[in-house]
Parts: sequence; C-alpha cells; structure tokens
Amino acid sequence: MASGGLQLLGFVLAFLGWIGIIISTAMPQWKMASYAGDNIVTAQALYEGLWMSCAMQSTGQIQCKVYDSLLKLEGDLQATRALMVAAILLGLVAIFTAVTGMKCMKCMEEDQVKKMRMAVFGGVIFIIAGMAALVATSWYGNRVARAFYDPFTPVNTRFEFGSALFIGWAAASLAILGGAFLCCSCPRQETSYPPTRGYPKNAPSTGKDYV
Repeated sequence: MASGGLQLLGFVLAFLGWIGIIISTAMPQWKMASYAGDNIVTAQALYEGLWMSCAMQSTGQIQCKVYDSLLKLEGDLQATRALMVAAILLGLVAIFTAVTGMKCMKCMEEDQVKKMRMAVFGGVIFIIAGMAALVATSWYGNRVARAFYDPFTPVNTRFEFGSALFIGWAAASLAILGGAFLCCSCPRQETSYPPTRGYPKNAPSTGKDYV
C-alpha cells in the first residue's frame, strides 16, 4: 500500500510539472524589459517569449506580434523551442506509459512484472522530459543574464527574467521529482531460494545384526 501511495504521488507531481511546462512554453513572459538604473518612466511594458513579443500599455491593453519567420530567429531561441516541445511530447508519452503501470489501473494485471516495469519506464521518461525543460529554461535564463550584465548592451534594451522562466524551473523540478518517485515506488523483488531439504533421520536400531 505504501508503494502504491508513493506511485500515485509521483504521478500527480509529474503530471502537474508537465502542465506547468506547457504553460511556460505558451507564455510570452520569458523575458521582460528592465528599467533598473535609470529614471525613464514608460507607459508600456515589453515582454518577449518563444513565439511572440508583447507590449502591455498602462491602460492594461496588450498587443502581441508573432515572430514572422522561423529562419530569422536566433539559433539559441530555436533550440529552446525544440527542447520545450520535446519535453511536452515526452511528458505525453510518459503519462500513457505510467498510467498503464499504475497499481490502481487494471491494465496488464496478469503480468505484474511488466506492469511494474511500465511504471518505472514512465518515471524515467518524466525525468528526461523534466531535464529537457530544465536545460531549455536555464539556457535561456543564462542568455538573458549575460546580455543584462554586458556593458555594451544599451540600457533601454536590457531584459530581466520573466515569470515564464520561474514557472518553467518549478515545472521541470516537479516533473523530475515525480519521475523519481515513480521509479522508486515499485517494491524490490525478494530473492527466492529453493526450500531446504532436511537430512534423513537414522533408522532406529533394532539390536539385530544382519550378515
């Protein structure tokens, strides 16, 4: 029962992490314009994401523009896109795989060993998906930080971390943690030894010698 609860907890955490990865990928707030260090008062806030750039006016109106051409984007941005999309697809595969191996499901009940392996395999895929999202968000955040501290970057073109990055980091951590719980939830198989045979007892002596 304890392993079943750990398995369910791991699946819930990994599933929430997968949802967070989707939300982070779709959000345009991967980086936001920074006005630190100057006294410029602006009437709009600028955001940039993986798919579009947005400007929010002081009135609350938001205008977004989707990037025109894929070939005009930087290689780092394209790689980040690819990693996040790969994390989403891997998470989808992990969900179906882990659900098949869950103890609360009736699939593959006739073969408990294969069922256990499916749950572990789903956990491994969740870990890989979380690692892909973690690499993508960390890589993007590193680029934003380097550009911010670059002395040749104009002050009015500096950006800071957006909320999508923090959601991506948290989601990747949940996916990795949930996948680890899934991998550890299956009980170890006990080693079976053949039953020991007792030594034959000596027949009671009748007191007669046979020639």
